Amino acid sequence: MNALFHDPSAALVVDGRIVAAAEEERFSRRKHGKRPVPFAAWELPEQAMAWCLEEAGLRPEELDAVAYSFDPALAKPAEDMGLDDPWDQLRRLYAERAPEFIATALPGLDREQVRFVPHHVAHAASAALAAPVAADGRPCSVLVLDGRGEQASHLAGRYHHGTLEVLAAQGLPESLGLLYESLTEHLGFLRSSDEFKVMALASYGKPAHLDQFRELVRTTGDGGFVATIPDWSQWAPRRAPGETSWPQAYADLACTVQTRLEEVLVELARWLHEQTGDRTLALAGGVALNCVANSRIWRETPFERVWVQPASGDAGTALGAALQLASEGGQLPEPFTTAALGRGWSDDELAAALRRAAVSFTTPRDLAGEVADILAADGVIAWFDGRSEFGPRALGHRSLLAHPGRAANLERLNDVKGREQFRPVAPMVLAEKATEIFDDGPLPSPYMLFVHRVAPAWRDRIPAVVHVDGTARIQTIDDETTPHIAALLRAFEQRTGLPVVINTSLNTAGRPMVDTPREALELFGSSPVDALVLGPHLVRRAAFTEGA
Repeated sequence: MNALFHDPSAALVVDGRIVAAAEEERFSRRKHGKRPVPFAAWELPEQAMAWCLEEAGLRPEELDAVAYSFDPALAKPAEDMGLDDPWDQLRRLYAERAPEFIATALPGLDREQVRFVPHHVAHAASAALAAPVAADGRPCSVLVLDGRGEQASHLAGRYHHGTLEVLAAQGLPESLGLLYESLTEHLGFLRSSDEFKVMALASYGKPAHLDQFRELVRTTGDGGFVATIPDWSQWAPRRAPGETSWPQAYADLACTVQTRLEEVLVELARWLHEQTGDRTLALAGGVALNCVANSRIWRETPFERVWVQPASGDAGTALGAALQLASEGGQLPEPFTTAALGRGWSDDELAAALRRAAVSFTTPRDLAGEVADILAADGVIAWFDGRSEFGPRALGHRSLLAHPGRAANLERLNDVKGREQFRPVAPMVLAEKATEIFDDGPLPSPYMLFVHRVAPAWRDRIPAVVHVDGTARIQTIDDETTPHIAALLRAFEQRTGLPVVINTSLNTAGRPMVDTPREALELFGSSPVDALVLGPHLVRRAAFTEGA
């Protein structure tokens, strides 16, 4: 489990196989589960833990181990690490007492079964032990970057036959994650939550202060770095939350920091390759959710393959901690093949939910065709199918879908979700058609963790998914992992000539992604969405009734 900082989560691994993984926010409906403050460090992902056991039909006493993704024995007082966090001792105290808290939350569990896994080791395991090469025991380099762990903000290493060799670690207070978090807060966004907004805003600016930041933020030649947090107001005044205007100075500052982050990550990855010579690099930590930086690592380093854990943030450390203990116990984990590791409902259960809500619905023989008709007529679809995704990306299980050929749909979807208008939406594309439309990024790209350049001939055909810089954060779709979405894309292509649809997460701003049928119905009832798909069932607005 992950519990200490933010994004509390639980995952279950049985005989090296990932059985279940879910974030507590999907149950509690609190975005990120809790704020990353010491006073909340005692809170456990109790609902996610209970569901994982229920999903596998297990009792707490049947667990061989419970992995907690933080080791308090490695932690230092905040002041000794140069951090301004006067209540951090509470966080360390709660971590030390975690076995007692966990045994209370899971009656029947022996507290001696709780094992501490270092935070960055849990991150590293979530990527390298889940990467496709792990199943064969082949070597895999791993790079972890986030805000902070016990006493570091970074790990560079290598897994071989399930064993980690740490090659470098950067001690606090130097932290690329904390640097980006600080900028996020200065720009008026929610720290440890809205960093992706800074990445989006950066595309609207120029790296006007890059020379200065190359002095402030730099690698040190030994696998580490310096990341000095400056007084941001020398470039742009602190922006109050809720301000609606975006002077160019803010975009330029975001672009400067984003650009320098990319450069430093490339340098760190090159250093790691010099040490290992491996073909594959696995990435984890919150910084690994920066898909623009990931793409530069893929393009500009000698690694032939870059694999990013879809739940790269702290939620993924629950999975990584379990995989690490499994590996230490001699079980080489099976590779990660899908992010659909959360809750799901049977077709009959979904129909029962619709009947309880007294909602009229159909169960079409050709669901893909009927939904494609609605999309082609410029309807917006709330799509709920299969098990929910683990991690922050909607990957065709809890998604909002729309026509990419209508430029106005970008603004429309941002209005539906209550988001800033500079935020992009992403395209889903059939894997076999991706090379025609997108390049300059790894393909296939099933987890929406890289950006690709949109071919010039397609930019006017799918304008809603083309970001201001001519790129798109794509998800490739295939019949094996997402068969229902693949069928929909083929039906949509037959009607429009476009093997692409808009995909954004099924939620509104500030709320977790929809996870249950009830939540899907609530969103459908309160948002200007034209149709709702619940598994094989279809609910239409009056304007999109059959024959209308």
